[in-house]
Amino acid sequence: MAKVAIIGATGNVGRYTALAVSYIPYVSELLLFGRPGREEVLHGLAYDLQDSFAARGSQTDVKFSSTPKDLEGSDIIIVTSGVPRKEGQDRIDLAHENARMISEFAAMVGWYAPDAILFIVSNPVDVMTAVALKYSGMKPGQVIGLGTHLDSMRLKWNLSRFFDVHVSEVHTRIIGEHGDSMVPLWSATTIGGISIQNLPEFENLPEDRIMDNVMNAGSAIISRIGATVYGPGDAIATIVRTILGNEKRVLTVSTFISSEIHNIGDVCIGTPALLDKNGAKPLAINISEHEVDEFRKSVEKVRGITQEVIERLDEGC
Repeated sequence: MAKVAIIGATGNVGRYTALAVSYIPYVSELLLFGRPGREEVLHGLAYDLQDSFAARGSQTDVKFSSTPKDLEGSDIIIVTSGVPRKEGQDRIDLAHENARMISEFAAMVGWYAPDAILFIVSNPVDVMTAVALKYSGMKPGQVIGLGTHLDSMRLKWNLSRFFDVHVSEVHTRIIGEHGDSMVPLWSATTIGGISIQNLPEFENLPEDRIMDNVMNAGSAIISRIGATVYGPGDAIATIVRTILGNEKRVLTVSTFISSEIHNIGDVCIGTPALLDKNGAKPLAINISEHEVDEFRKSVEKVRGITQEVIERLDEGC
């Protein structure tokens, strides 16, 4: 049985993530963690979740804290803290605002829970994953970000609608930045195990329109209700369940790659990775020439921003 901590548990994503994670049968303890001064809110959230657990007969133990030492013994620590993205704001605009906060949390986790899996949700997630990796001092496979997992699920849903099949029949993924330079892997997309390029309907597939829907999904939700909540929360819970259950599933998360994809790497970015109890192991894959070119552009963009952010952190800016 596992202990899962959520740093930033009082935010919109943190609150729903706490509920979603509590349904995972491997979780015996849930720690709601926040900054000093948020204890009353954390206490209220813990009470509310206890009522939820009682209603469905769950034995999950929920606790709250703002004391770093209480992170000790955690198996997974999820970081959802950060300045939320506003309508019309690029995720990269958030980089300098959130980097200092993430570096502090990462150093704290590296000190008190060095054997945990550190799971970054805060945006821009690829850059924040790199910041967390550097300042935690943990091994690359221990530090992951939500990356393009949710984007891949959004693409999966759009394709299921176009081909009029159950969503479970669609297998696809998006790699690269969780942002404008994301790369859909059409060469690796199948419907019922059949490459979409071998289906007659593929000729009429509105690729650009579908990718617009995927890339703008977050902004469309934020403009209407102020924040994305349920999609990220359930995507996070899926990854947590995969790791705690040692399921060895391949999901597309942000993690450090060296040269696994056509010798492109040296960056934290969305990539297919094998997830198990030890964390993430990026997979070596071959993709089409066009996808390689687009992925290289995405890597160069993320690497440049990451270097700038970390340089400013090192300078104390």
